[in-house]
Amino acid sequence: MKEYDKNSLIGFILMAIILIVFNAFFFPEVSNDKTLDNIQNNTSESKDNKEKSNISIPPPSINNTKISNELIEKYGVFANTAIGEETFYTIENEKLEIKISNKGGRITSVIMKEYQTYDSLPLDLFYSDSSRFNLQLITKNAINTADLFFVADQRANSISMKLQADDRHYIEYLYTLNNDYLIDFEINLVGIEELIPNNINYMNLEWQMQTPQTEKSKSNQDMYTGIQYQYSADNEVDYLSFSSTDEEEINARLNWVAFKQQFFSAIFIAKEGFKKPTNLYSTKNESSKFIKDLSAIFELPYKHRKNERLNFQFYFGPNHYKTLESYNSGFEELIPLGWGIFGWVNEYIIINIFDFLNTYFSSYGIIILLLTLIIKLGLSPFTYKAFLSQAKMKVLKPEIDALNEKHKGKDPMKIQQETMTLYRKAGVNPMGGCLPMLFQFPILIAMFQFFPASIELRQQSFLWAEDLSSYDSIYNLGFSIPFYGDHVSLFTLLMTISTLLYTKMNSAMTTGQMAQMKWIMYLMPIMFLGFFNNYAAGLTYYYFLANMFTMTQQYFMTRLINEDSIIAELEANKKKPARPKSKFQRKLEEMQKQQEQKMRKSRGR
Repeated sequence: MKEYDKNSLIGFILMAIILIVFNAFFFPEVSNDKTLDNIQNNTSESKDNKEKSNISIPPPSINNTKISNELIEKYGVFANTAIGEETFYTIENEKLEIKISNKGGRITSVIMKEYQTYDSLPLDLFYSDSSRFNLQLITKNAINTADLFFVADQRANSISMKLQADDRHYIEYLYTLNNDYLIDFEINLVGIEELIPNNINYMNLEWQMQTPQTEKSKSNQDMYTGIQYQYSADNEVDYLSFSSTDEEEINARLNWVAFKQQFFSAIFIAKEGFKKPTNLYSTKNESSKFIKDLSAIFELPYKHRKNERLNFQFYFGPNHYKTLESYNSGFEELIPLGWGIFGWVNEYIIINIFDFLNTYFSSYGIIILLLTLIIKLGLSPFTYKAFLSQAKMKVLKPEIDALNEKHKGKDPMKIQQETMTLYRKAGVNPMGGCLPMLFQFPILIAMFQFFPASIELRQQSFLWAEDLSSYDSIYNLGFSIPFYGDHVSLFTLLMTISTLLYTKMNSAMTTGQMAQMKWIMYLMPIMFLGFFNNYAAGLTYYYFLANMFTMTQQYFMTRLINEDSIIAELEANKKKPARPKSKFQRKLEEMQKQQEQKMRKSRGR
């Protein structure tokens, strides 16, 4: 995670205060100090530039008496657009309902038709009064389109919003809704080159939203809400901190910037890439009703052409892996599947098995049950080898205890060497039970990433759990316990109890140092009780099932494995010539000898 920069935050707050004060006194609204300096310098450098920014525009034909000198001074040739009545227009398809306001010409609401909030309300990705979309251009003054009124022209699933100085000088926002979650967005600049000074070659585009709570668990939603973006050079996806307030100035070309929530994202895509720099801000406020305040300021190039077009797209839709992957733009990396091998397990194994089962079963509780069974059966050969290794270690335990008693109070290095010699003569690999765990561990971690991020589980009920993507609660305490929460999750309790039973089942087979660490093995499930109490019910349900299947496998394996035959095998191995030492054993013994020499030298001092 990136470090939080205190000085940058202070600077950002100061800029916000300046903006508020300027607005209060009808001064030009400027998004950063650099822009304000450019306005002052550029408008005084050239007489030609002054003439361009003071072109003669006919008086507005409507509300003429309401256009005060103050508005003319503030908005210049766009003064006739400063007064109007806000009107909303709607374009929609089977998936989205998009509302666009003539004030600012911006999208003010995106309703996901296929989804609802946790309290069964229409799911709106953001609200009009807690979002902003503003293009800032510099004429004589700094003009902010968010403050002005556009003229709408709606045709089928497209709508044109024009900010008109007159018929020959205007800014057009053109929205076209496709059949899925994509919206084509064009910015057409017509005749604007006559208004903008020659030495101004950029415009600032500000995009901001405060993300509302749409999920049952605000803390879980906060954990997965933040800003991610993709570099054009190598298509790598990076992000701002999800756990704290963060900001970043990106001095490289970007393909897209995403305001990501737990299960839904708003992605702003530049077909030709966003030119540098791009300033990103993610603000976390625990006391706010919103999850996070996300904002981005893009510097758009301006080439002073008579007709200039900038092409963008919006994606407003679910964080569904296959859906995001279908756009071939790296959107699927918004889903936190885990890094390295954990991500590969999710991408190539878990998701494909899950989707396959989803085509035949509608109950996600049954799907998770079958998924667990498939994984456990697939790992059963490794589980058997691990259990067989443990059984051999258990048979050798009396001899190991005798060695420990014989050398009690003596050099511990000697005990280790003789123990390894015994293992080698008996043909037992003390690490034999560890290799199978290496196969199981990536799956356990992959599942930890998979379930909280799976939109398929969102608002899917099973047994007493109302939503498998959030915590299940069988009793609300009425107060909050630190590190636990204010409710009792039954799946988490079942997971904890099954883990303790499994630990007890294995405790009789532990030897040596592992036997001395039994208390840690019992402590870990208790610690997980608090951690998982607020986590996705689908995850704790899976861990509970995994424990039960493992204990069942172990029960049947104890019936299949005969300790007498193991003893006979080990005794036969002892009579055979000792197996040559492996590289690992030789390296281990060499390290032991070096350690023993160091200890002798330290004692001699």
